[in-house]
Amino acid sequence: MLILAKTVLGIMLGFILSIIVGLVLIPFLKKHNIGQFTTDTINERHVKKQGTPTIGGLIFIIPTIISVLVLFFKGSLELNHNLIITLIVFVAYGLIGFLDDYLKIRRKNNSGLSIKVKFILELIIAITFYVIYKYNGGLTDLTISLFGLKIQLGYLFGLFILFLLVGTTNAVNITDGLDGLCGGLSAVAFLAYGVISWGSYWITGYQEIAIFCFILTGAILGFLVFNTHPAKVFMGDTGSLALGGALATVAILTRHELSLAIIGGVFVIETLSSMIQIIAIKKFKKRVFLRAPLHHHFEQLGWSETDIVKMFWIIGFMLGMLGIIYGVWL
Repeated sequence: MLILAKTVLGIMLGFILSIIVGLVLIPFLKKHNIGQFTTDTINERHVKKQGTPTIGGLIFIIPTIISVLVLFFKGSLELNHNLIITLIVFVAYGLIGFLDDYLKIRRKNNSGLSIKVKFILELIIAITFYVIYKYNGGLTDLTISLFGLKIQLGYLFGLFILFLLVGTTNAVNITDGLDGLCGGLSAVAFLAYGVISWGSYWITGYQEIAIFCFILTGAILGFLVFNTHPAKVFMGDTGSLALGGALATVAILTRHELSLAIIGGVFVIETLSSMIQIIAIKKFKKRVFLRAPLHHHFEQLGWSETDIVKMFWIIGFMLGMLGIIYGVWL
């Protein structure tokens, strides 16, 4: 019952604080014309969204940090090395996204941070992650529990961290294309990893990681109050990069990296659809999808935005539940 109470407390705390932050932040963003700029002239729906406030990721980033600090100073949560790693990655990726959004708004185009600068910053985060993790005795093997396999990576584990961080942040970022789509899928993903974290009792700070996931789940749900169709605010790269970084970090720290492919299955499918489209156009001069990523393909087929989001949410929820079964049971 105590676990259930902590779970509910985390979700409610994140949700309530995010509502408060949203009610303050959105009018501020509107007043200072901090809005979305789009070059998409093909889809009329997206043209109409131009000017909608962005950098809304702060609506769930700020409450999550505040909630963790409040629980820490209250003595309800320990600040161990795994939680520190999670917070560092979460905030650091949020800052990268914030800089990217800021440059796009200032230049009034989609030209933010260069790929080179982004990679350097992501490399620094991955190195910081690896150093703190290894210094505190973190294991460097990849475990496939279903087959009882352990693949020792050694120093290559650092590259694995970088790969997973970069891959997940880009996948979440690509999925952030429709009102409520990325937020809903992320809420399900963190809820699933919260459950998995509670069961990972052999990991240092497993309870703190679980509570972080539930707080963030609640904060994202609060964000969705403002982000579902028609969206009053977008999370921007500030939000999507922070979510992707935190998701990959929790997967690594709980030793459930492969569960990420199931729990984040929709993110994976969206990314693969973009890759397939790029390869098909460059190599064969043909399109596999009407537009990529996949959610835009359904838009071109004439589906309503809300129907696409609902379908993806349902698929994401089912995959999240399968991820819990695999991560906790199998």
